[in-house]
Amino acid sequence: VTFGYGERTILQDISFTLKKGKTLAIVGASGAGKSTLVDLIPRFHEIQHGEILIDGISIQDYSVASLRNQMGIVSQEPILFNDTVANNIALGQAVMDNDKIKSAAIVANADSFIQQKEGGYQFNIGDRGSKLSGGEKQRLTIARALYKNPPILILDEATSSLDTVSEKQVQQAIQELMKNRTSIVIAHRLSTVQNADEIVVLD
Repeated sequence: VTFGYGERTILQDISFTLKKGKTLAIVGASGAGKSTLVDLIPRFHEIQHGEILIDGISIQDYSVASLRNQMGIVSQEPILFNDTVANNIALGQAVMDNDKIKSAAIVANADSFIQQKEGGYQFNIGDRGSKLSGGEKQRLTIARALYKNPPILILDEATSSLDTVSEKQVQQAIQELMKNRTSIVIAHRLSTVQNADEIVVLD
């Protein structure tokens, strides 16, 4: 795959295969194109040359909705809405199952802080989650990915801005989330790289 913005090539002839259920870590210096690479998979950008295949079929041959429906994405900047905790976890899913919301939150290490909020799962988190701390926001987006239960996970590892306690809780939640899934992780931490099946280094 080759991709660039305007005249500037960011990724040139990148090629790798990731087997189902395995974890691939992507490492490299800041600005090497790690986030750009993972953004091509859900078609946030269209590739210029080459192709990306899932189960041998080009991602261009899937509808964008069905492609993205197979993926859970946890990014550095959590995308949250001025709504309840429960609605933020079940976001985009046709069925809202309160038991499933709670079990996703438990696995994501989020249930304990949610219970302490006034109204619990009905607590309104404010615009972009303004009433939550950084670690709480991250654990909420991980709970959302668990609720969706997608076969493919894309993690732009999101622990850089957190304090040590929050970081540990988020790390544990991420490890739970990755179990038995095909995962692509932009790794900023050695522990993630150590747990990966394969590592791609972008230079």
